[in-house]
Amino acid sequence: MKDVVPKNVISHQMNLKVQKQDIDALNHVNNVVYLQWVNDISEKHWGILSNKEIDSKYFWVAIRHEIDYVNQAVLDDDITVYTWIGETGGVRSIRNVHIYRGEILLAKAKTTWCLVDMKTNKPTRIKQDILNILGEKS
Repeated sequence: MKDVVPKNVISHQMNLKVQKQDIDALNHVNNVVYLQWVNDISEKHWGILSNKEIDSKYFWVAIRHEIDYVNQAVLDDDITVYTWIGETGGVRSIRNVHIYRGEILLAKAKTTWCLVDMKTNKPTRIKQDILNILGEKS
Protein backbone atom coordinates (compact mmCIF):
# COMPACT_ATOMS: atom_id res chain seq x y z
CA MET A 1 0.00 0.00 0.00
CA LYS A 2 1.15 3.51 -0.72
CA ASP A 3 1.48 5.94 2.15
CA VAL A 4 -0.27 8.85 0.44
CA VAL A 5 -3.98 9.35 -0.18
CA PRO A 6 -4.42 9.55 -3.98
CA LYS A 7 -5.73 12.86 -5.26
CA ASN A 8 -7.43 11.37 -8.34
CA VAL A 9 -9.99 9.13 -6.60
CA ILE A 10 -13.31 9.68 -4.91
CA SER A 11 -12.45 9.86 -1.23
CA HIS A 12 -13.98 10.72 2.10
CA GLN A 13 -12.48 11.83 5.38
CA MET A 14 -13.54 12.16 8.99
CA ASN A 15 -11.87 13.88 11.90
CA LEU A 16 -11.88 12.69 15.49
CA LYS A 17 -10.10 13.10 18.79
CA VAL A 18 -8.67 10.13 20.66
CA GLN A 19 -10.82 9.46 23.71
CA LYS A 20 -9.99 7.76 27.00
CA GLN A 21 -11.92 4.62 25.99
CA ASP A 22 -9.66 4.29 22.90
CA ILE A 23 -6.54 3.82 25.02
CA ASP A 24 -5.17 0.44 26.08
CA ALA A 25 -2.85 -0.72 28.88
CA LEU A 26 0.16 0.54 26.89
CA ASN A 27 -1.29 4.09 26.90
CA HIS A 28 -1.87 4.25 23.17
CA VAL A 29 -4.82 3.62 20.86
CA ASN A 30 -5.78 -0.06 20.94
CA ASN A 31 -5.53 -2.00 17.66
CA VAL A 32 -9.24 -2.82 17.79
CA VAL A 33 -10.04 0.91 17.81
CA TYR A 34 -8.20 1.37 14.51
CA LEU A 35 -10.34 -1.39 13.03
CA GLN A 36 -13.47 0.33 14.39
CA TRP A 37 -12.38 3.57 12.71
CA VAL A 38 -11.91 1.66 9.44
CA ASN A 39 -15.42 0.26 9.74
CA ASP A 40 -16.93 3.61 10.78
CA ILE A 41 -15.53 5.55 7.84
CA SER A 42 -16.44 2.73 5.45
CA GLU A 43 -20.07 2.85 6.57
CA LYS A 44 -20.19 6.65 6.48
CA HIS A 45 -18.68 6.81 3.01
CA TRP A 46 -21.05 4.18 1.64
CA GLY A 47 -23.94 6.10 3.21
CA ILE A 48 -22.89 9.18 1.25
CA LEU A 49 -22.42 7.29 -2.03
CA SER A 50 -25.49 5.07 -1.87
CA ASN A 51 -29.23 5.68 -1.94
CA LYS A 52 -32.42 4.00 -0.68
CA GLU A 53 -32.95 2.04 -3.88
CA ILE A 54 -29.47 0.51 -3.80
CA ASP A 55 -29.67 -0.10 -0.04
CA SER A 56 -32.93 -1.99 -0.51
CA LYS A 57 -31.19 -4.42 -2.91
CA TYR A 58 -27.69 -4.94 -1.49
CA PHE A 59 -25.44 -4.81 1.55
CA TRP A 60 -21.69 -5.20 2.04
CA VAL A 61 -19.85 -7.58 4.36
CA ALA A 62 -16.17 -7.38 5.19
CA ILE A 63 -14.34 -10.56 4.27
CA ARG A 64 -10.74 -9.47 4.87
CA HIS A 65 -8.88 -6.74 6.74
CA GLU A 66 -5.17 -5.98 6.34
CA ILE A 67 -3.85 -3.32 8.71
CA ASP A 68 -0.32 -1.98 8.96
CA TYR A 69 0.32 -0.13 12.22
CA VAL A 70 3.01 2.45 11.47
CA ASN A 71 2.94 4.90 14.42
CA GLN A 72 0.95 5.24 17.61
CA ALA A 73 -1.78 7.64 18.68
CA VAL A 74 -2.34 8.71 22.27
CA LEU A 75 -5.03 10.42 24.33
CA ASP A 76 -6.32 13.72 22.90
CA ASP A 77 -4.56 13.33 19.54
CA ASP A 78 -6.47 14.85 16.63
CA ILE A 79 -6.90 12.15 13.98
CA THR A 80 -7.94 12.29 10.35
CA VAL A 81 -9.19 9.12 8.68
CA TYR A 82 -9.30 8.94 4.87
CA THR A 83 -10.93 6.32 2.67
CA TRP A 84 -11.20 5.60 -1.03
CA ILE A 85 -12.33 2.74 -3.24
CA GLY A 86 -9.75 0.49 -4.85
CA GLU A 87 -10.05 -2.35 -7.33
CA THR A 88 -13.62 -3.52 -7.77
CA GLY A 89 -14.88 -6.51 -9.72
CA GLY A 90 -16.84 -9.73 -9.49
CA VAL A 91 -18.43 -9.72 -6.03
CA ARG A 92 -15.58 -7.86 -4.29
CA SER A 93 -14.45 -4.31 -3.76
CA ILE A 94 -11.30 -3.10 -2.06
CA ARG A 95 -11.53 -0.13 0.30
CA ASN A 96 -8.40 1.67 1.40
CA VAL A 97 -8.16 3.60 4.66
CA HIS A 98 -5.31 5.74 5.96
CA ILE A 99 -5.24 7.16 9.47
CA TYR A 100 -3.13 10.23 10.23
CA ARG A 101 -2.18 12.50 13.09
CA GLY A 102 -1.33 15.67 11.23
CA GLU A 103 1.11 14.61 8.50
CA ILE A 104 2.13 11.44 10.35
CA LEU A 105 0.72 8.17 9.02
CA LEU A 106 -0.46 6.05 11.95
CA ALA A 107 -2.05 3.10 10.18
CA LYS A 108 -3.15 1.99 6.74
CA ALA A 109 -5.76 -0.61 5.99
CA LYS A 110 -6.97 -2.48 2.96
CA THR A 111 -10.35 -4.13 3.42
CA THR A 112 -12.05 -6.49 1.00
CA TRP A 113 -15.83 -6.17 0.96
CA CYS A 114 -18.27 -8.59 -0.66
CA LEU A 115 -21.56 -7.36 -2.13
CA VAL A 116 -24.52 -9.41 -0.93
CA ASP A 117 -28.01 -9.56 -2.42
CA MET A 118 -30.58 -8.47 0.17
CA LYS A 119 -33.19 -11.06 -0.92
CA THR A 120 -30.97 -14.14 -1.24
CA ASN A 121 -28.29 -13.29 1.34
CA LYS A 122 -25.74 -14.55 -1.19
CA PRO A 123 -22.79 -12.81 -2.83
CA THR A 124 -23.80 -11.02 -6.02
CA ARG A 125 -21.84 -9.65 -8.94
CA ILE A 126 -21.17 -5.92 -8.74
CA LYS A 127 -23.25 -4.49 -11.56
CA GLN A 128 -23.10 -1.15 -13.31
CA ASP A 129 -25.40 0.58 -10.80
CA ILE A 130 -22.86 -0.06 -8.03
CA LEU A 131 -19.87 0.63 -10.30
CA ASN A 132 -21.40 4.01 -11.12
CA ILE A 133 -21.68 4.84 -7.42
CA LEU A 134 -18.11 3.79 -6.80
CA GLY A 135 -16.81 5.81 -9.73
CA GLU A 136 -15.78 2.75 -11.72
CA LYS A 137 -16.49 2.01 -15.36
CA SER A 138 -17.27 -1.42 -16.76
